[in-house]
Amino acid sequence: MKKFQAFVKKEFRHILRDRRTLLILLGMPVAQVIIFGYAVTNEFRNANIVILDDAHDELSLDLTYKLTASGHLRLAGEARNYEDLDRYFKKGKIKMAVVIPPNFAQSLRHDGKAQVQLIADGSEPNYASTLVAYASQMIASFQQSVSPQSAVRSQEAVRVETRMLYNPQLKSAFLFVPGVMALILMLISAMMTSLTIAREKELGTMELLLVSPLHPLQIVVGKVVPYVLLAFTDGMLILLLGVFVFGVPIRGNLLLLLATSVLYVLAALSLGVLISARASTQQTAMMASLMGLMLPTVLLSDFIFPLASMPVPLQVVGNIIPARWFISILRDVMLKGSGWHFIWQETAILGSMTMVFLLLAMKNFKTRLA
Repeated sequence: MKKFQAFVKKEFRHILRDRRTLLILLGMPVAQVIIFGYAVTNEFRNANIVILDDAHDELSLDLTYKLTASGHLRLAGEARNYEDLDRYFKKGKIKMAVVIPPNFAQSLRHDGKAQVQLIADGSEPNYASTLVAYASQMIASFQQSVSPQSAVRSQEAVRVETRMLYNPQLKSAFLFVPGVMALILMLISAMMTSLTIAREKELGTMELLLVSPLHPLQIVVGKVVPYVLLAFTDGMLILLLGVFVFGVPIRGNLLLLLATSVLYVLAALSLGVLISARASTQQTAMMASLMGLMLPTVLLSDFIFPLASMPVPLQVVGNIIPARWFISILRDVMLKGSGWHFIWQETAILGSMTMVFLLLAMKNFKTRLA
């Protein structure tokens, strides 16, 4: 029995000395609970909206205050016409617009009825439906708060007209096809690349390659080129399935879409090379890929759950995930028909990330393998 107790103590000491094991055992559950607790929710906060107020009377101002007072809806600017609204939506600055017609107060007080239009970005169907439902509830609450002396008494006094842009039928495929494309490209490009290079290191064959006539950079590039082609082929398959099976449109420039897809694949490959440079075994590379790439891509990239509703620290983490910017580009080009002048910022950020990841990966390979 004493021998067994000594053996158990030895195992405890071994685990306590291994920082990586402790991080997995203690840090991973805490991180997952925090991320899932804040990310996996249907609630929203700080959703950007714009109000096109053609009335500019006391009741329209009261309605504007009612919509934005709770903090769930945040006024992101002013619009003078529908062209301004279109620019706001295509730039991705707002998720919903509220249009108040002229003579709003007069119509309510004299005719006993008026109309408000809600225009939402249907490229995220669940989010758009939630925003419209909340705004409709606030408009109903505003109607009840109107002075009893007014002629407004019926529940249908303020009629809400709803319009969904880019996805009128609210098809879920319009949300999932861009997100799945970003996820698949990340998994193939980053995870498979990190595993194949880590396998060479684990088996001891990477050193044999490095003493060959090929330069180390050529070896790394040669390792990742097949995955570039495979990832690009998979991306095309996803697009074809999305268009011809699920009816997802490509309203923008196809060449622009393909060019940004190649840039995203390069960013993912750079991440894969960086992980493989730091990982000595396939198991370590797999854990790093799953925890550092797959889960953040699903939860923190604005794929399923709105990033704006999450706490600021998670928003910061989400903004350094390449998939967050690529998904935005896909939605803008495919669903909104946006051109280069609407997505150049996201493309520049994605390109900058690619350069940073690539430089870090090359630096680590030089210090560890050269």
